[in-house]
Amino acid sequence: MTGRPLEGIRVADFCWIGAGSYTTKILSDMGAEVIKIESNAQLDSLRVAPPFKDGIKGVDRSGYFADRNSSKKSLTINMKHPDAREAILRLIRKSDLVTNNFTPGVMERFGLGYEELKAVNPKIIWMGMSMQGQEGPEKSYLGYGLTIGALTGLHWVSGLPGKEPAGTGTNYPDHIPNPCHAAFAALAALRHVRRTGQGQKIDVAQTEPMIAMLGPEVTAANLRGNRPPQGNRQRDVAPHGVYPVAGEDRWLAIVVRDDREWAALCEVLGVPEEGRFRTADQRMTHRDALDDAIAAHTRDRDGYDLMAALQGRGVACGVVQTAADVTDRDEQLRHRNHWQRMVTEGVGEMLYNAPPYRFSRSPSTLRGPAPKLGEHTAEIATDLLELDEDVVRDQSEGRLLY
Repeated sequence: MTGRPLEGIRVADFCWIGAGSYTTKILSDMGAEVIKIESNAQLDSLRVAPPFKDGIKGVDRSGYFADRNSSKKSLTINMKHPDAREAILRLIRKSDLVTNNFTPGVMERFGLGYEELKAVNPKIIWMGMSMQGQEGPEKSYLGYGLTIGALTGLHWVSGLPGKEPAGTGTNYPDHIPNPCHAAFAALAALRHVRRTGQGQKIDVAQTEPMIAMLGPEVTAANLRGNRPPQGNRQRDVAPHGVYPVAGEDRWLAIVVRDDREWAALCEVLGVPEEGRFRTADQRMTHRDALDDAIAAHTRDRDGYDLMAALQGRGVACGVVQTAADVTDRDEQLRHRNHWQRMVTEGVGEMLYNAPPYRFSRSPSTLRGPAPKLGEHTAEIATDLLELDEDVVRDQSEGRLLY
């Protein structure tokens, strides 16, 4: 195998919590040296977020933090120390990309805005990932996955008919659209600097990638105005829903797009094709009765057996799996070696998602577990920051490396 795709790239990473940390995780898993800049004085809140290894709280025991920070290094530094800025500038001179997901102005108050960094490294790429971007009347608004989902309309379209707006059960913007779009932007800028020698500033507003994921809803609203939430239904396909199967609170999602798939569904369920459901238009017209009829024939069937039978006839479907099903039962993920277990010294073995892609030439496994707080501080301070030994060893209150 060859080396990893991003070997030789160094990232000075000020990101914390969800979307930013996931962005730089994508880069670190691909081989970039990502140096997570953090502090004992103000922890990344994911470090103290459950679930914890063995149920024991600790800054190095969060499974959430671990999964978002695999393959990285950790440098602890007190950004309020008078020598902090100069120490970071030494790192910037040797880096390709600097990332943050603070509200606009924070990096500038550190003296680490794009113009300041460009002065010491003209090739540097500076990427900010605030909720609303670096400019505009709402640029200073705080945001997390929940509020981003609300502002962009995600919670409206994912709700149930006649009910209050509902989220997705997780901070969806933090996990898919925002980190993926930000990583794409970083890769494009790295390509640009390799071709031209020019660094640049990237301004990612975390609301905008989420809006891009709602394309059909935006188009529909533009043409016909807002439509009420549909729950599990699709506006132009029926059946399109989640149906009960055998077992307590067990379900199967089924999608039928055309008459051939409808005939296959009826055959697998062992029911005759009713006249009122024969065509796509009829199924849309009678979708309430349609859903009831399907549920009556699925509720006593084993979900996995039914999924296999329907998939064998070309009908898209999937068991609604629990997290335990996904980690312990899913044979496809096991076949692809999706789950990786790595050991953190003093903590023990933890479970990680492997990168969701497989390269034919480059390694596509994780390089290592998430770093312990400050694990690589002495190494980085000596090799990259070139700090004096007495500074590296300093354990006094108010020290630089804290």
